[in-house]
Amino acid sequence: MHIKFKKIIWLFLSGITLIIGLMLLFNNQIKNEMVRQNQIIGLKSLTKKSIKKNKHKKGMFNYSKVKEIGWKQVLEAKQSGRNKAYSIGALSIPSVGMYLPIENGLSNINLSTGGCTMRADQVMGKGNYPLAGHYMLNNGSILFSPLERTKIGQRIYLTDLNKIYVYQINMKQIVSPKAVWLIHNTPENIVTLITCANGGKMRWAIRGILIGETIATKQNLKSIGL
Repeated sequence: MHIKFKKIIWLFLSGITLIIGLMLLFNNQIKNEMVRQNQIIGLKSLTKKSIKKNKHKKGMFNYSKVKEIGWKQVLEAKQSGRNKAYSIGALSIPSVGMYLPIENGLSNINLSTGGCTMRADQVMGKGNYPLAGHYMLNNGSILFSPLERTKIGQRIYLTDLNKIYVYQINMKQIVSPKAVWLIHNTPENIVTLITCANGGKMRWAIRGILIGETIATKQNLKSIGL
């Protein structure tokens, strides 16, 4: 009986060790899949009513508080219908398969869900509309990772579900993390997308100039993958 009990304990501990090993092995894959699900849920839950409400939320714009994406932020964004992430629109770049909710402010929960506004006063379709997002080293299809594959001339679409704003990429370059001029407002109506480059040492900066706008009907949204 004593030998049988020891065997059960050994099997139990071996199983626990195997589970921990698998979790460590697939840690990034699991986390990335949850982020992808957060993106999908964020897009599906967008309504004109929720956007209007979230625009009045106080966003966080303290860049020093931004952290690398972790389990805590990913799980919190997934809880209770993502009530801690403030979606105010959507971003689409069909040429690289990039479809994300736009979040109000740079909270770590927002950054684990979509692209985030970088100034409290920015207005979609007017002046410079800068957005920041995480670059995922182990997955080139989620959050702002696809930006690396964009090309000059491709189109970027932003929407608040009232209108769709169409931009054409006219700048793509790697810049210093200190290039704060990218965030400043401009006389020109442009969008600026920023994410990490070179392992976080530099930044990708993609800009597009506004070339048109249209009403955000179901058909028009579907045509841009939203």
